[in-house]
Amino acid sequence: MTEQTERPLAQPRRIGEHRIWPRAFTDRLTSPLPGVRALARLAREGQLRPSAASLREIAEVPVEPAPLPVVNAATIATTWAGHASWVISIGGLTVLTDPVWSRRILGTPARITPVGVAWADLPRIDAVVISHNHYDHLDAPTLKRLPRDTHLLLPAGLARWARRRRFTSVTELDWWEAVELPGPAGPVRFDFVPAHHWSKRTFTDTCRSLWGGWVLTAPSGQRVYFAGDTGYGHWFQRIGARYQGIDIALLPIGAYDPRWMLAPVHTDPEEAVLAFQEVGARYLAPMHWGTFLLSAEPPLEPLRRLRLAWAATGRPRDELWDLPVGGSRVLPPVDAETYPATVP
Repeated sequence: MTEQTERPLAQPRRIGEHRIWPRAFTDRLTSPLPGVRALARLAREGQLRPSAASLREIAEVPVEPAPLPVVNAATIATTWAGHASWVISIGGLTVLTDPVWSRRILGTPARITPVGVAWADLPRIDAVVISHNHYDHLDAPTLKRLPRDTHLLLPAGLARWARRRRFTSVTELDWWEAVELPGPAGPVRFDFVPAHHWSKRTFTDTCRSLWGGWVLTAPSGQRVYFAGDTGYGHWFQRIGARYQGIDIALLPIGAYDPRWMLAPVHTDPEEAVLAFQEVGARYLAPMHWGTFLLSAEPPLEPLRRLRLAWAATGRPRDELWDLPVGGSRVLPPVDAETYPATVP
């Protein structure tokens, strides 16, 4: 019996529902957080940034900004704005994932590549999904640029943060829960799914909110899986079993070195390919590289290793959507029904 048969998808919850959560989600951790010894080792070895020689690769990170694709309610389009920020057109809605349009984030050098989509070129944003509250995924200056009635879909425990900033349509979910938003072709479903990660934004809120990824399902049944930040582990098989027929998997491939410290929370390129296979997706679109220098690997190493790992699978090359910053791909509709085009 498959996981899909054993545990059917949850009924969608009410948009904007006020909920009470546990004080912390430390019981959801899949490995212990680094302790004093790990931090001492990191300080001793001093390896959390690329070498000076490898920084020459920054100029080679592909950046090709282009107009957003013309879409209609039957097509799914993904545009990589950089890091974990995507512009997704699905079911006639425009969705942002972990939007970071800022040049800098707290505690990290400035981004090494420009944002792939100018803010002025964005269409009306219908919803924003957030994977967790780290500063490179939950960027307050970017969110302040949105209308306060924009739908914010958040992990459990983050609604208070958003409501304090006067957002009026805030929905927070636990793992395996869902909400639906109306679209011109029918409701678009958003399921919050587990990830191997953690949360922290201040000195006193470690794991006070949840972390995870999102599965977006169009009225046609086509699906996009946005993994957020995650290490490699057992969740990928469970996600693939429950949400069968994922079309596009947006998976992180960077910020993995030193491995002894970052393996529990960030997949490396080879693990991203394994995760892609386990969720059963048709296309892999890598992210979380080439934007902020968060760890010690050279800037282009994630892409090189990803391409080698992909070639080893024997899968067709055109199923790997290794986009430049600003690049887009469009997933065609599943049927011949026509819809009026929507131009961003």
